[in-house]
Amino acid sequence: MAKTESEDADWVAKDLPDWQHAIYTVDATTNDTLTTPMNKGHEAMAYLTYIIDHYHALPATLAFIHPHRDGFYEAWHTDTPLHSNVEALRTLRIPFVQENGYANLRCNWDPGCKKAHRKNKHITAKVWDEIFGQASQAVLAQGQTDHDDEDSTVKVKDDVPEEVGTGCCAQFAVSRHQVLARPKSDYEVFRNWIFETKKSDAQSGRVLEFLWHVIFGMSPV
Repeated sequence: MAKTESEDADWVAKDLPDWQHAIYTVDATTNDTLTTPMNKGHEAMAYLTYIIDHYHALPATLAFIHPHRDGFYEAWHTDTPLHSNVEALRTLRIPFVQENGYANLRCNWDPGCKKAHRKNKHITAKVWDEIFGQASQAVLAQGQTDHDDEDSTVKVKDDVPEEVGTGCCAQFAVSRHQVLARPKSDYEVFRNWIFETKKSDAQSGRVLEFLWHVIFGMSPV
């Protein structure tokens, strides 16, 4: 989870005691909390930092969520009664995540996955090449195995897809096996792109918002 110092995420430990948690304060002014190397990329910086720092000790199922507990004003994109992230995780079908590898926590197609949204202005050929050009590959092959030996990775060049669509808004669950289908170096490449891109905090975060499903082995649409 990524949060700012002004956001209260104490509800996570109280309401989700069965979930381990790692809460990154992206604008931390003290050294007594988890933080990210840069406050850029919205939640993507925290998500990638967690994966990189824990690559060899990941839990079986990972859920990446926002710091808002519930309520339409902040959590309109959470598809549960009262837009509750607590209920989203309490009712998450872990066996499905393990079988499928990845699950967007938003089921509603709007915005992000409707036909009119799939000519995604954020995912240009230039952006696709910047992000995946130095990674092991772009779209993972079905049945991709874990990368215990990063040096054995075969680079595969992929053309940018004509359409990219997924339900917004960068809250999802993924299995450890699916994370490990990419070498750790891929996640470092993705984070380095955030460091180096001229895109703003919001713009770079929006790009990754529409690529998490691709990163974790799903088809572009």
